[in-house]
Amino acid sequence: MGLENGVVIPVGIQMLFMNAILLMLAIGFRGWSFGAKTIYGAVGLSVAIDVLAPFVPHLAEGQELLAVIYGGAIAGIGIGLVFKAGGNTGGTDIIAQLLAPKVPLSIGQIVLAVDAVVILLAGIAFGPELAMWSFLAVFVAARVIDLIQEGVSLEKAAFIISKEPERMAGAILDELNRGATGLAGRGLYSGESREVIMTVVRRQQVDSLKRIVRAVDPEAFLIITDVHEAVGEGFGELRASE
Repeated sequence: MGLENGVVIPVGIQMLFMNAILLMLAIGFRGWSFGAKTIYGAVGLSVAIDVLAPFVPHLAEGQELLAVIYGGAIAGIGIGLVFKAGGNTGGTDIIAQLLAPKVPLSIGQIVLAVDAVVILLAGIAFGPELAMWSFLAVFVAARVIDLIQEGVSLEKAAFIISKEPERMAGAILDELNRGATGLAGRGLYSGESREVIMTVVRRQQVDSLKRIVRAVDPEAFLIITDVHEAVGEGFGELRASE
């Protein structure tokens, strides 16, 4: 950014200056440990931007759409990995992490919401076209952040309400080699008690599960939903977060 006297302030230095107030807010709410991680991340990002800027090639020079997609995806990967390690890179990331325990939104959704406010104000100053490109980049970054945080959905959870719970569970155990859990349920309309079968299967086993349900009880009620992570017997190893 150039000043009236011709002095140019590097982008990284500008970022450090703007992070100072947010840093004080972070230390006040989360303590010096969080503040130290914030300083480390903010300084590291600012230095990397100014040092690497002359050497990083343009991935989509003159193509705004590709530029914002590349930029949003790369930023989302970096920020997502930093969040996963318990740190942040300063700026609106600080606000997102402070709000995360208090609002029922993913960290990526919070980043999107906070940055949207900043983009709206910037749009008033710099015009709607730049604001829209910025929002698209932040949207891509937010989706990638959530993908890094939550992982790719490779498993599916299924809830089955059937008149033949024992046969259904047996078929799942025998044919899919997957465990099943019986949950006590009651129909609020009929008042009847029913056992709800809950199981988690691989994505490629969904069609086989549907076939089993249709064969055992064509009138069964089946719900299938995404599982972002499955750990324990038959899936990944359960490890404590560091």
